[in-house]
Amino acid sequence: MSVSISRSKGLSTPGGTRIVRMAGGRQTAARAVVIASGVTWRRLGVPSLEALVGAGVFYGAAGAEARAMTGRDVYIIGAGNSAGQAALHLAKHARSVTLLVRSESIARSMSTYLIRAIESTPNVTARCGTEIVDGGGAGRLEHLTIADRATGTAERVPANALFIMIGGEPNTQWLPDDIARDDHGYVMTGSLAGPPVAGAPERMLLETSMPGVFAAGDARHGSIKRVASAVGEGATVVWMIHEYLRALEPVS
Repeated sequence: MSVSISRSKGLSTPGGTRIVRMAGGRQTAARAVVIASGVTWRRLGVPSLEALVGAGVFYGAAGAEARAMTGRDVYIIGAGNSAGQAALHLAKHARSVTLLVRSESIARSMSTYLIRAIESTPNVTARCGTEIVDGGGAGRLEHLTIADRATGTAERVPANALFIMIGGEPNTQWLPDDIARDDHGYVMTGSLAGPPVAGAPERMLLETSMPGVFAAGDARHGSIKRVASAVGEGATVVWMIHEYLRALEPVS
């Protein structure tokens, strides 16, 4: 038996059996477990913009939105590599792309090659030391209010789209210490999960540091945070579980 976990309260392995503790006290025993608990995206916390999510305001930057931005003015909140990559991709279609960054520089949070690419792309601008304090429109995003953090002055600008890329928190706090995670709590898999466990079958690409426990989707370290890739990992991990269980079968 294998169990896919999207919400749970704990995981233990007494006597080699994997026990998943659910909310409400129920427990499930399994020979293999898939961690698919996802992430909780950090929210911007501006009510007027939260009301427009899906109507010009987006968490993340799906590739499907890029062509819809043709000839439009686009803003991105974020200073990491994902935000930089999104800015360059959107710039192929949008009239202008503006990165809004709370800190005074993107040098500490973004790779040098991305900074150079942004600097050489004429329709991409990075505005550091800024934050969005308001925005709105008639049923869809039409404008943003941007504040200068140093002076406190605010400016209202026309905007057709806002992509919020301020990171997320993986829902992995319930996992035991035996399962390796990176500094941000994302589950490590494959060779990144550490040396193989003695006596266990060879660790597979989506297998965690705990034999028989796999991870797929946004909660996994290195995932690209897209629905299509999460679905693909889910399909792949099913095959891996079959291979894992087959390796445990006694040779007749």
